[in-house]
Amino acid sequence: MKILFSLVCFLLAGFASFSQQISKAELLFLTPEWKGERFPDGRPKVPDEILKRMKLVTLEEAWAVLKGSNYKHQYEDGWQTINPDSVLVGRALTATFMPGRPDIQRVTDDRGHNKDGRIKSQNSWPIDMLVKGDVYVVDQFEAHEDGPTIGDNLGNSIFTKSGNGIVYYGAVRDINGLKEIGSFTSFFKTYHPSHHLNNADGELNTTLIGINTPTRIGKATVMPGDVVLGRDGGVIFIPPHMAEKVVKTSEIVRLRDLFGHQRLREQKYTPGQIDSRWSDDIERDFSQWLNQHIDKLPVPKEQIQELLKTRTW
Repeated sequence: MKILFSLVCFLLAGFASFSQQISKAELLFLTPEWKGERFPDGRPKVPDEILKRMKLVTLEEAWAVLKGSNYKHQYEDGWQTINPDSVLVGRALTATFMPGRPDIQRVTDDRGHNKDGRIKSQNSWPIDMLVKGDVYVVDQFEAHEDGPTIGDNLGNSIFTKSGNGIVYYGAVRDINGLKEIGSFTSFFKTYHPSHHLNNADGELNTTLIGINTPTRIGKATVMPGDVVLGRDGGVIFIPPHMAEKVVKTSEIVRLRDLFGHQRLREQKYTPGQIDSRWSDDIERDFSQWLNQHIDKLPVPKEQIQELLKTRTW
């Protein structure tokens, strides 16, 4: 009986955070492997320097590192994009919507307005929480006609607060206006000229049931504070404690590729030598090349120096 009572209490507590913003205690519980800085609400805060370096990481590199650590459900593709030639990087702030249900809508509105001090409609609540470096990540259950909760007005607000775009599993509207927001690099599933319904006549298409809760974006599981990497038509969500490993692995691959490509153009080595495990002579040549070009390579000098300390060639 005591175990059953504890389970009921846990489920009730979970629903309380489920219907609106997750608690700090729950965020700490769900992200125990992150040992770094956090926002006041408990969301992991991956350093800006890692985010800056992440912009050069490819989806293939990130995917390989995550898969190697058994994170197999972090990637989603099939997006439409705004600024498709740009790269989207930032910390996930998540929101989860479900098809509109009046009873849940009423109590959520009541608590949001009268207890939590939130203003306006539910679709603006998560946006009010955005800070620089965030990416607004939304599960809008692929709502299409009468589904869009983001148009050019909210798009401008999102960009002003975060300096970033969105990952939106649903339809957006005002596509021309969104494209006019300079660096609003964004990923969304569909476009529709309608807007979501939530009015005094009782028409209700969406209900917000989670802010900064774990959410699902297609086939991917996303946690608040995950590092979002969107580029080349795909989006991958990197757990915060994996972000530095992803960046460093990418930088090593990048350096080896630059060296290998240069030596192939010089015809110093054959494709077979570069594509297979490098000999000690090639590894020694690579170390010398790193030292010679350390100030010109697209990797921080400090990181190259750290790499060189680990090499015995």
